[in-house]
Amino acid sequence: MSLENVKEQMTQMLGELEALNATVKFDCKEDGIIFLDATQEPAQLSEEDDFADCTIRISTKNLEKLIAGKLDPMLAYTMGKLKIKGSMGTALKLTNLLN
Repeated sequence: MSLENVKEQMTQMLGELEALNATVKFDCKEDGIIFLDATQEPAQLSEEDDFADCTIRISTKNLEKLIAGKLDPMLAYTMGKLKIKGSMGTALKLTNLLN
């Protein structure tokens, strides 16, 4: 799956993600970046490499699984499939919104 497909899936979830009230950058390495700005209404997605409250490094394949509910975020973190930089509170809140 491409980063564009993942971005389309996330676009459909923007209504729920507004409750996050923070910025999150999904760094998918060589595939690119998805930047979620849920501090404004409606929440916005972009591909900007900007400062975020929380940065999550994850492969596009694992991000797709995470969004689809096929990858447990806590297990992925424990196994090193995703890395978090910045606000752990924001990451935990995001986990609750994705489930």
